[in-house]
Amino acid sequence: MSVPVTIEIAARDGEARAGLLRTPHGGVETPTFMPVGTKGTVKSLTPGDLRTIGAGVVLGNTYHLYLRPGPDLVRDAGGLHAFTGWDGPMLTDSGGYQVFSLAKTRRISEDGVEFTSIYDGSLHTFTPELTTRVQEDLGADVAMVLDECPPSGADRKYHAESLRRTARWAERCRAAHGRWDQALFGIVQGGLFADLRRESLERTVEIGFDGYAVGGLSVGESREEMLQVLAGVAPQLPAEQPRYFMGIGDPVGVLQVIPLGVDMFDCVLPTRLARHGAALTAGGRVNLRNARFRRDLRPLDPECGCETCADYSRAYLSHLVREDELLGHRLLTLHNVYFMTNLCREARRAIVEGRYKGWSRNWISRYTGERTSTGQI
Repeated sequence: MSVPVTIEIAARDGEARAGLLRTPHGGVETPTFMPVGTKGTVKSLTPGDLRTIGAGVVLGNTYHLYLRPGPDLVRDAGGLHAFTGWDGPMLTDSGGYQVFSLAKTRRISEDGVEFTSIYDGSLHTFTPELTTRVQEDLGADVAMVLDECPPSGADRKYHAESLRRTARWAERCRAAHGRWDQALFGIVQGGLFADLRRESLERTVEIGFDGYAVGGLSVGESREEMLQVLAGVAPQLPAEQPRYFMGIGDPVGVLQVIPLGVDMFDCVLPTRLARHGAALTAGGRVNLRNARFRRDLRPLDPECGCETCADYSRAYLSHLVREDELLGHRLLTLHNVYFMTNLCREARRAIVEGRYKGWSRNWISRYTGERTSTGQI
């Protein structure tokens, strides 16, 4: 039986990889930033917007879609692609991040995770078997195993117990998964402990998955700690399969994880910033609520090729943001998602041309306005 999701590596520059991710809903050039559509929508953007932007994989969240509108409805509608109108590749999280983010409303056991619904207070137990079945009903191209994303401050004993339970859950997800046209990715945990990360990696790879993710980072640890852990994990993942870093979406962070061998990454940051009136530009992040933009008639980012930058001034965008107009949220979201998508295109080009290290160092230096040391790349 053929593997539903594969990656072909076209070029390498050190550990950095430029590839083509093949899925049942089309190919995606990597490295790729995956915009998050938690509830079946990238906030304020249409599928047509995403196609115009050039987005590759779009994420959905199993926890939220399970509670509303429910996997049965999505399945009966023909799956997430038909239900949402997005005909490109999709990935669904298992709800593992909510184990971290909703820690006050859940209880973990060997069986799974009992959540108190954030919507109506009802109780729901997410077992590996349930999350696998729900993701099969949702029909994304890539499903994730159920895992626990522990807080960064957890001690070694907690991380050791958690990663071993996650490995047992992964085995159950693998056994329960039967949809031939959907890939299942395993997740490596272990916190900031190098030996625990190695143990988790070995156990996860031994089970055998269609791709592998690194989880439990970008949750409060320092950037240096994150990169150190990732440097010890990502290059050791199977080279012939996709590698996914979960939860990073700031431009500098993305450019720092690419040379460690990561192909895919996601984060709500670009859309969240837009909702708060902030934009990503080549010269750094800008907050359009600041008074200095009220009469600034220049484009948001003169180097950007998105609709927002082509058609609207900073002054107009500042006006929309200050008045809390929905168009402002939409235009900034469109820009931020385009910005991250285009950044990955530029990174890919630099990898193919064998100049990633110097290009990324210069890009980060300009974005941050600071001289960037070679140790940060």
